[in-house]
Amino acid sequence: MAKSLKKATEEKQYAHVILESANQIWLAGLGAFAKAQGEGVKAFDHLVEAGKQVEEKSRKSAEEKVVAVTSKATETWDKLEQVFQDRVARALNTLGVPSNKDLADLNKRIDELNKSVNELLKKQTAKPAAAAKVEDKAEAKPAAAKAEAKPAAKA
Repeated sequence: MAKSLKKATEEKQYAHVILESANQIWLAGLGAFAKAQGEGVKAFDHLVEAGKQVEEKSRKSAEEKVVAVTSKATETWDKLEQVFQDRVARALNTLGVPSNKDLADLNKRIDELNKSVNELLKKQTAKPAAAAKVEDKAEAKPAAAKAEAKPAAKA
């Protein structure tokens, strides 16, 4: 009986140790849960802030790349446009079509010629007026009477 009593006491002690251990595990779990709740909010907020910073850096980087690509595309497009304009101008020149510069030079020359013609016209209108004054003075002097013409003899 002593053996069975000793065995029963050992079993109770093991049961008590197991219950005590299970209780400690339970309490450790509750403590971890409480700590996770308290620090979880802080950790979540920290992660949100870190995410905002990464997003801002990513946005700036993306904007810089967009600006660079847009600039490069615009530059390339401008070069292509210039090459196209040069080729068209050469083709038109080969066909004898005057360029804008040729037309501008021609218009300038026409304006110069118009100015010269207008100056010449002013000089010419001034000369007849002066000549008319000279004629008026000549008419003012009495002229010698002209002899009357005799009728021609008939043959």
